[in-house]
Amino acid sequence: MKDKILFWLGSDFTQFCVSYYLQKSHDADLYAIADITNKPKKFFQEQQLVNFKKVWYFHDHIKSNKKPDLEYLSSFEKKYNIDIWKLAINERIFYRFFNFHKFTSDEILSIDEHACRFFEQVLDEIKPDFFITKEPVFHHLELFYELCRARGVRPLVLSIPKIGFRCMISEESQKITTNKTLNDVTGKNRSFEELRSYIQLYNPSKSIVKVMKNQSGTFGTSKLQTLRAIVKFLISDNKNIKTNYNYYGRTKIRVFFYTINSILKKKYREYFMKRNLATKVDCDIKFVYFPLGVDMERNLLIAAPFFTNQIEIIRHVAKSLPVGYDLYVKESPAAATRSWQSIADYKKIMEIPNVTLIHPKIDSENLVKHCSLVVTVGGSTGFQAAFYEKSSIIFSDTVYSILPSVQQIKNLEELPKAVRLGLQMKVNNSDLDKYITLLDEQSFEIDLYEYQNKFANTFYYNSWLVDTEIHEQTLKLFMESNESTLSKLSLEYSKKIKEFKMSKIQGA
Repeated sequence: MKDKILFWLGSDFTQFCVSYYLQKSHDADLYAIADITNKPKKFFQEQQLVNFKKVWYFHDHIKSNKKPDLEYLSSFEKKYNIDIWKLAINERIFYRFFNFHKFTSDEILSIDEHACRFFEQVLDEIKPDFFITKEPVFHHLELFYELCRARGVRPLVLSIPKIGFRCMISEESQKITTNKTLNDVTGKNRSFEELRSYIQLYNPSKSIVKVMKNQSGTFGTSKLQTLRAIVKFLISDNKNIKTNYNYYGRTKIRVFFYTINSILKKKYREYFMKRNLATKVDCDIKFVYFPLGVDMERNLLIAAPFFTNQIEIIRHVAKSLPVGYDLYVKESPAAATRSWQSIADYKKIMEIPNVTLIHPKIDSENLVKHCSLVVTVGGSTGFQAAFYEKSSIIFSDTVYSILPSVQQIKNLEELPKAVRLGLQMKVNNSDLDKYITLLDEQSFEIDLYEYQNKFANTFYYNSWLVDTEIHEQTLKLFMESNESTLSKLSLEYSKKIKEFKMSKIQGA
């Protein structure tokens, strides 16, 4: 009997391109939910590249103009053990980050009611065996992912496991899908010096910086792309404002002024940081290191839903330090993609006694080398700390949380004890060596950031305008030029499907 595979097709087209190559080697019935804007929709309706049995268009099924059925939503929560408000309040579109449209509670619940009913309908209709998806960054995809797990549909989530230039396909986001513990792994007896060579090779910041440089462009390339995107947006129709709740309130004039304002705020904030954030730090004193995460990202909003207020966390960490330790807080270079934090937030951090706010240009690796402990919500710095024999404290369940030198905080009241324990904790190179061995077994070399950046440059004006027409021939040429990456990714999906099917047979 053929496998039934359901794909989530997003704007980056990664899963669509995978489906194109997967159908050549894996005999299965393919289905898809397309979560896209209006202009790319035409491509999916007309394309002949992938033989999907059926494609649903997510936003065609979502309305927000009626009173929500609270009884249905309540029964849905109980039936599947999914907390709807936990996901909805952390949705960047609904709250805190955008001011194009103020969503009421009824609008939010109405949207989620339609989403839940639609998701149940799809699963009832096709009863898929596998669900292929990117790592959820919006709440509705996280909701569907959790529903699939509750319904016994096996997710295949593509993610980057806190290191650069490698990817992982797993059943749970940012979790290695294996029954092995570190005690079951035979390491390679690598010393810390040898292990540091590994993290230098797969340093996650290198792949991110590489993409950021490409996005900034050279000789005015990025500025030209931006100008083209603005002109294209202003002369095109704007149907998404009525059909896609992510675009509610985004009139052309409001988006234009929002974009200009964001550019100006970014420049002003950079000027403030240059004048006020520390550009020289004393690494000879005893200090704990807290690298800021980017607010509008999955690492905070979905992976750590109850620890999204980083300023408050910094206050609590500062309260938890023994006398004689300072707290160094560093802004992330990646925050540039979100026009940095507000100056008001920087000032709040700088006002906290015993806290130094550090400029993003300062080398994070040097801070990790010299600190006594790393505290992070769930970023890769907590993993890097182990290579420099430093323990770490995190607030989310992430891929490296199985390391004995990592403490995961569930309650802020645990911090003082955890900090003191972390300051005394010794990192064992054998544990790190075994973890790297396990990670190498469960991941594979692909620079997903670079691939997605190529796609954005080719089709989306360097990510400045996503609602663009996609032409089949152009996409086919793009896939052919990136065939080595996409065919390898398809092969990894096929291997994981076979692995899951074998484990199910063995389990039976």
